[in-house]
Amino acid sequence: MSAASRPASPIQSYLEELHAKYQPLREGAVATYIPELGKADPDWFGICVVTCDGQVYEVGDTRQLFTIQSISKPLTYGIALQDSGKETVLSKVWMEPSGEPFNSISLDPSGRPLNPMINAGAIATTGLVEGKTTRQKVNRILDTFSRYAGRQLTIDQEVSRSESETGHRNRAIAYMLRNFDIFTEDPMPSLEAYFQQCSILINCRDLAFMGATLANDGVNPLTGQRAIIGDYVESVLSVMASSGMYDAAGEWLYNVGMPAKSGVGGGILAVLPGQLAVPTRRPGPPGAPSRRGRGYWRWREKDAGPSEEDQVPL
Repeated sequence: MSAASRPASPIQSYLEELHAKYQPLREGAVATYIPELGKADPDWFGICVVTCDGQVYEVGDTRQLFTIQSISKPLTYGIALQDSGKETVLSKVWMEPSGEPFNSISLDPSGRPLNPMINAGAIATTGLVEGKTTRQKVNRILDTFSRYAGRQLTIDQEVSRSESETGHRNRAIAYMLRNFDIFTEDPMPSLEAYFQQCSILINCRDLAFMGATLANDGVNPLTGQRAIIGDYVESVLSVMASSGMYDAAGEWLYNVGMPAKSGVGGGILAVLPGQLAVPTRRPGPPGAPSRRGRGYWRWREKDAGPSEEDQVPL
């Protein structure tokens, strides 16, 4: 059967319907507290689905590059679990939702960050990645993220520089963590690695393969390469479910029911374990999913999508 005569996928048709519905939304604004992020075009909007058997469905600006930002946090958490072990990681970063914004200083009485999704926990988590120097940690992170994406990724050095030059609150958080011996040495190499980690360039399709790798027990469904030990996938998805959407995590889990992570670059990554990943991307305000992205998911939670008889096996 030729491509022209092949019936259209109900999933592809559904994504196109959703994209058309939410593309006209103009609410919200791009993040500007990191100056380089303010250059993003608010009209960029893409949706992509990748299944555990490697099927790809996409619509809109799915090939437009952007920096991963906070969506990097659960992936780096997985690296820290592999490099330092679960016992050590949990002694430095706990796993309870904070119910507070991404840049809140949420610590338990011992000074341990409440979870690895808020900035304090994420900075501590990067400190637990193998390597003494910034370069060593960044190389480890970049190599693993590239395995998740199925291609070699790079860092946007201008965004990284902008994050470092304006990251005064994060620098204060890092020194506070040193005060509580979460860091036992100079925290600056880890903090600079964190800034670079957040500045890794991806597109919506990359993000879909990253999520599908988690859904597929840590193995990239396209390349067959393992990005994370299967035993740690559950831990990563658990913190995404409980804390990945910050102070909206409970509402998200109640309404959507999928582990997810948002980023200030406008991305939302949701994972259905054993099935697929669905990222959306539209530049939006800090600490919250984009208006278009939230619109997509709010409609999705109320609508089962294609009828049962039209569903394709995933």
